[in-house]
Amino acid sequence: MSLTSAATLATLDRTGPRRITDLAAVEGVTQPAMTALVRVLEESGLVERRGDASDKRVKLVCLTEAGASYVRTRREAGVRAFERLIGELTVDEVEALVAALPALKHLAELESQDHEGPKQRPGSRSTASR
Repeated sequence: MSLTSAATLATLDRTGPRRITDLAAVEGVTQPAMTALVRVLEESGLVERRGDASDKRVKLVCLTEAGASYVRTRREAGVRAFERLIGELTVDEVEALVAALPALKHLAELESQDHEGPKQRPGSRSTASR
C-alpha cells in the first residue's frame, strides 16, 4: 500500500468521514489523484462512499470495518516495533525520550492543526510574533 493510501486511511480514522476535496487537501494531492486513490481503496473494501445527511449532493468517504481494522493493525505493528527498539536503549536515552514527550506531543498537535486548519488556542501567540 502506498504511503498516501495509508495516510488517507489514518486521516479517515482520526477525523471521520471526509469529502474527497478535503482528503486531497489534507494529503497534499490533486482532487483527481484522490478520486483515483479512493476508487482503489473502495475496490479493496477499505472505504466506502456515503451520502451526507446535511447535504444530499455531497458524498463522504468513510472507513469500512476492514479499513478501520487495517489502520489498527498498522498502529499496533508500529507500537510493537517501537517497544522493541526502545528496549535496546540505555536508561539515559529512555529518560531523554520521556523528557522530550511534551515537545513531541506539541509537534503532533501543530501538525494536526496544519492538516485541519488553524485553531488558535486562548493565550497563544503565532510563531511570527515570537
